[in-house]
Amino acid sequence: MKKVLSGIAIVAALSFAASVVCAQDAASGEKLYKAKCAACHGANAEGKPAMKSPSLKGKSADEIQKTLSTNPKHTALKSLTAADAKDLSAFLATVK
Repeated sequence: MKKVLSGIAIVAALSFAASVVCAQDAASGEKLYKAKCAACHGANAEGKPAMKSPSLKGKSADEIQKTLSTNPKHTALKSLTAADAKDLSAFLATVK
Protein backbone atom coordinates (compact mmCIF):
# COMPACT_ATOMS: atom_id res chain seq x y z
CA MET A 1 0.00 0.00 0.00
CA LYS A 2 2.86 2.38 0.81
CA LYS A 3 4.41 1.72 -2.61
CA VAL A 4 1.15 2.55 -4.38
CA LEU A 5 0.72 5.79 -2.44
CA SER A 6 4.35 6.71 -3.07
CA GLY A 7 3.87 6.10 -6.78
CA ILE A 8 0.76 8.26 -6.86
CA ALA A 9 2.57 11.04 -4.99
CA ILE A 10 5.46 10.96 -7.46
CA VAL A 11 3.15 11.09 -10.47
CA ALA A 12 1.22 13.99 -8.94
CA ALA A 13 4.44 15.90 -8.21
CA LEU A 14 5.72 15.39 -11.76
CA SER A 15 2.40 16.51 -13.23
CA PHE A 16 2.46 19.66 -11.11
CA ALA A 17 6.06 20.41 -12.12
CA ALA A 18 5.20 19.97 -15.80
CA SER A 19 2.25 22.36 -15.53
CA VAL A 20 4.43 25.00 -13.84
CA VAL A 21 7.06 24.72 -16.59
CA CYS A 22 4.37 24.92 -19.27
CA ALA A 23 2.93 28.04 -17.64
CA GLN A 24 6.37 29.66 -17.61
CA ASP A 25 6.87 28.77 -21.29
CA ALA A 26 3.49 30.27 -22.16
CA ALA A 27 4.25 33.49 -20.23
CA SER A 28 7.55 33.92 -22.08
CA GLY A 29 5.82 33.05 -25.34
CA GLU A 30 3.18 35.71 -24.76
CA LYS A 31 5.90 38.36 -24.45
CA LEU A 32 7.53 37.10 -27.65
CA TYR A 33 4.18 37.08 -29.44
CA LYS A 34 3.46 40.68 -28.49
CA ALA A 35 6.93 41.77 -29.58
CA LYS A 36 7.31 39.81 -32.82
CA CYS A 37 3.92 38.56 -34.05
CA ALA A 38 1.01 40.71 -32.89
CA ALA A 39 1.60 43.48 -35.44
CA CYS A 40 0.76 41.10 -38.29
CA HIS A 41 -1.36 38.38 -36.68
CA GLY A 42 -3.38 40.64 -34.37
CA ALA A 43 -3.36 41.23 -30.64
CA ASN A 44 -5.44 38.11 -30.05
CA ALA A 45 -3.93 35.99 -32.86
CA GLU A 46 -7.09 36.51 -34.92
CA GLY A 47 -5.12 37.20 -38.09
CA LYS A 48 -5.30 40.17 -40.45
CA PRO A 49 -6.76 39.33 -43.87
CA ALA A 50 -5.62 42.65 -45.35
CA MET A 51 -2.03 41.62 -44.61
CA LYS A 52 -2.67 38.02 -45.63
CA SER A 53 -1.77 36.98 -42.10
CA PRO A 54 -3.74 33.92 -40.99
CA SER A 55 -5.40 33.40 -37.66
CA LEU A 56 -3.30 31.40 -35.22
CA LYS A 57 -6.19 30.56 -32.90
CA GLY A 58 -6.98 26.92 -32.26
CA LYS A 59 -3.64 25.59 -33.50
CA SER A 60 -1.79 22.96 -31.50
CA ALA A 61 1.73 23.55 -30.23
CA ASP A 62 2.97 20.93 -32.71
CA GLU A 63 1.33 22.72 -35.66
CA ILE A 64 2.84 26.01 -34.58
CA GLN A 65 6.30 24.49 -34.06
CA LYS A 66 6.18 23.00 -37.56
CA THR A 67 5.19 26.33 -39.09
CA LEU A 68 7.89 28.17 -37.17
CA SER A 69 10.55 25.76 -38.34
CA THR A 70 9.48 25.52 -41.99
CA ASN A 71 8.17 28.95 -42.99
CA PRO A 72 10.91 30.83 -44.87
CA LYS A 73 8.85 34.03 -45.27
CA HIS A 74 9.07 35.31 -41.70
CA THR A 75 12.15 37.41 -41.08
CA ALA A 76 11.13 37.78 -37.43
CA LEU A 77 11.34 34.00 -37.03
CA LYS A 78 14.98 33.82 -38.07
CA SER A 79 16.13 35.36 -34.78
CA LEU A 80 14.15 32.91 -32.62
CA THR A 81 16.08 30.34 -30.64
CA ALA A 82 14.70 26.82 -30.23
CA ALA A 83 13.63 27.77 -26.69
CA ASP A 84 11.87 30.89 -28.01
CA ALA A 85 9.99 28.82 -30.59
CA LYS A 86 8.93 26.38 -27.88
CA ASP A 87 7.72 29.21 -25.64
CA LEU A 88 5.86 30.89 -28.50
CA SER A 89 4.21 27.59 -29.44
CA ALA A 90 3.21 26.97 -25.82
CA PHE A 91 1.55 30.37 -25.64
CA LEU A 92 -0.24 30.16 -28.98
CA ALA A 93 -1.60 26.72 -28.14
CA THR A 94 -3.48 28.37 -25.26
CA VAL A 95 -5.14 30.98 -27.50
CA LYS A 96 -8.66 29.93 -28.41
